[in-house]
Amino acid sequence: MSAYQDAIQHIAQLRQHNGEAWSAINPESAARMRAQNRFHTGLDIAKYTAKIMRADMAAYDADSSQYTQSLGCWHGFVGQQKLIAIKKHFGTTKRKYLYLSGWMIAALRSEFGPLPDQSMHEKTAVPALIEELYTFLKQADARELGGLFRELDAAKAAGDSAKTAAVQSKIDNFETHVVPIIADIDAGFGNEEATYLLAKKMIEAGACAIQIENQVSDEKQCGHQDGKVTVPHADFLAKINAVRYAFLELGVDDGIIVARTDSLGAGLTKQIAVTNKPGDLGDLYNSFLDGDVISGAEDIANGDVVVKANGKLLKPKRLASGLFQFKQGSGVDRVVLDCITSLQHGADLLWIETEKPHVGQIAEMVNRIREVVPNAKLVYNNSPSFNWTLNFRQQVFDAWKTAGKDVSAYDRALLMSADYDATELALEADNRIRTFQADAAQEAGIFHHLITLPTYHTAALSTDNLAKEYFGAAGMLGYVEGVQRKEIRQGIACVKHQNMSGSDVGDDHKEYFSGEAALKAGGTHNTMNQF
Repeated sequence: MSAYQDAIQHIAQLRQHNGEAWSAINPESAARMRAQNRFHTGLDIAKYTAKIMRADMAAYDADSSQYTQSLGCWHGFVGQQKLIAIKKHFGTTKRKYLYLSGWMIAALRSEFGPLPDQSMHEKTAVPALIEELYTFLKQADARELGGLFRELDAAKAAGDSAKTAAVQSKIDNFETHVVPIIADIDAGFGNEEATYLLAKKMIEAGACAIQIENQVSDEKQCGHQDGKVTVPHADFLAKINAVRYAFLELGVDDGIIVARTDSLGAGLTKQIAVTNKPGDLGDLYNSFLDGDVISGAEDIANGDVVVKANGKLLKPKRLASGLFQFKQGSGVDRVVLDCITSLQHGADLLWIETEKPHVGQIAEMVNRIREVVPNAKLVYNNSPSFNWTLNFRQQVFDAWKTAGKDVSAYDRALLMSADYDATELALEADNRIRTFQADAAQEAGIFHHLITLPTYHTAALSTDNLAKEYFGAAGMLGYVEGVQRKEIRQGIACVKHQNMSGSDVGDDHKEYFSGEAALKAGGTHNTMNQF
């Protein structure tokens, strides 16, 4: 017997037990409502999705073609529509996640208005968005199942046993829209206690995977901007521990921690690490400091700081801001040390923030990490901050030039020009962009590919096009041709926006609660019937 039929039988027994007082309760209606609300709390979701993500990680370890993907979200409706589209086009949500971007929250969800990605937004906005996303995903479940229940009723009414069995099978094997969310906690929004408290709220809202970066919390910058300042490993590991304790306290034993390093583009540190003996983590961190080796007190000016590193006295270079510089060219070595250290102290996945999408660059670092931690895996930001077209055209240009191929027809500095769009070089670059995720999964250990800000850009692009047409010569045709007709032709569910907002689910409930007396919205005068 299916879970749906089990629920009907169970509720029928409850009704019988409670006698006449429950006579108005229809067991099948109650079972339908139960099926439409499978997850009762965020912790239910976090535990469920953590198991999915762990299974996907194991599948990737066995076969690197089994990588996962996600798109960033800034609103529950956006996340919901992505999952509805995924189910429509691919029939399954397998290996498809959502990403919650701190950048998008700062830019689009703060009460201060648009903010840069510097952890100035309200930290409560992060768990609030997680909860909102899952509210919309659960509503997508309720909407789709509601449609199946109507199909079931129609098949039964028509006496079509084959159709009834087919629809019942769809109900019994229904795949939820609820998928893992990788959620950005920035640099923890404070000290390790603050990180723990916020992590708990995020997990309670449903997050099974939390991404944390090794920047200084109150100096935090966007990963693709300048001025990034990192913390010593001990400080970062304390925050990793804080997130793990939050997972364990809440019973999410499979919770995933994504440790992000910004060291490749970060040339500054606020602190000199504590070190107790040569070769410990603090000593290794300090060994990357840029400075002058001195011989004695006569080389020290008022306010100078001196550390012992590599057996010598080093006077680190300190800026007017009080920050210390790292040696030029030390970024890759610091990234490798960061990643190994994080994996050895509780992190599950890595995130290396890079300045360009280059499989070879990423693989170089990952191969060094895997010499120590063989199953190291990455989450990678396929960022809109990269000019993908220019980057890949330049990569092809450089590869061809190195191979001795004639590139005299191309100007490397102008490869973004539309004049090159139909050229052999541009077509090869586009092919490399197309296969980038699969190539990087196989060659560079990338388990999860995400785009942080896709809907920020798609909203801007589509709005620009609509405004140009609607307020221009096209008038109303600008909307009809550019939006509604495409929705109809492409089978976009929200063309029936009343249905998407829950009107039909509400009608079902009214009928359950009030029977024939229910005043429903979905009658013959509902203009949604035109679709």
